[in-house]
Amino acid sequence: MRYGGETEKEQVIGEYHHQIARKMTVLALCIIGIVLFVGLFSLSVYDNLSLREAYEVIWNHITGNSYEPRTRFWWADRYIWNTAMPHAIAAILAGASLAICGTLMQAVMGNPLADPYSTGISSGACFGAVSAIVVGVSFAGIASEAGLVTNAFIGALIPAALIILISSRIRMTPATLILLGTAISYFFNSMITYLMVTTDADTLKSAYMWQIGSLDGMSWSYIPVMLSITVVGTVFVLLMANKLNVMALGDKSATSLGIDVQRFRTICLVIMAFMTASIVAFTGIIGFVGLVSPHLVRLLVGSDNKFVMPISMAVGALLLLAADYCAYLLSNIPVGVVMSVIGSPVFLALILYHTRKRGVLY
Repeated sequence: MRYGGETEKEQVIGEYHHQIARKMTVLALCIIGIVLFVGLFSLSVYDNLSLREAYEVIWNHITGNSYEPRTRFWWADRYIWNTAMPHAIAAILAGASLAICGTLMQAVMGNPLADPYSTGISSGACFGAVSAIVVGVSFAGIASEAGLVTNAFIGALIPAALIILISSRIRMTPATLILLGTAISYFFNSMITYLMVTTDADTLKSAYMWQIGSLDGMSWSYIPVMLSITVVGTVFVLLMANKLNVMALGDKSATSLGIDVQRFRTICLVIMAFMTASIVAFTGIIGFVGLVSPHLVRLLVGSDNKFVMPISMAVGALLLLAADYCAYLLSNIPVGVVMSVIGSPVFLALILYHTRKRGVLY
């Protein structure tokens, strides 16, 4: 004979397993999508192959198998690994990093509109890059690609450093952080506008194209910095998932449960700043990835950050890869433009869905 309590317990366990299976399914589908687009990128640079052959070339390169020089597969290997793979890997890293930073910002600030650029990081990076392009002023001492990347990286860290410095002197709330980020963004945007209206047309075009965000011209030399900072930052963020769940209860509740809210929020901002700066410095400003990905994932798997964060990374990588492939099909339109075209209606649809379902966004 089964008691009611045992039946209820079995139902709870069954529901838990169902939720876990759903989360793993979403993650698996994202990974399959990423693998598919990597193959499509390979065909985009060397279309004299089938999709299966493209995967064979990639696999043989990974396992160390080589081809006879100047054969069809030898050329395919060179084109794919020198052009398509750094491009695809950069898109995966950028999408994953921006997505987890967006999740982190929304959790720390308790604001569904927060994204990696909320603290003015994008404006700071843009000012650094435009300074290198327009004026030729570089922290690296050279007005080359390395100087531009260095300027953008340091410029992205300046707004975060200002906010952290100010937060050490006043009691910082999520609303204050957003307002400070907005004020800093307006300041840097005004400086960017001044630089751009005082330069010639060709330089203006280069500066504007950087602002839009693009993955064109990615090479293996860019990957180590992006990969190392993304991996280290991701490990720290994932280890803080439980604390982020507590932060969702509000500052007072988090404090009562033993979290130093001010210190924890500062640590999160530092991690987020370095992760975002390492991406923006190489790709320019690509919007909506960090804003939309966490919302899509919460809609599918719930709000537990232990699952939301890794799945958001997979969704962000898939979104950016898909947008970048669409940009290629549309005659190399910058991916930042395509991502905005895709992201804005998706975000609008999410807002309408949540409003109809609950009456509020959260």
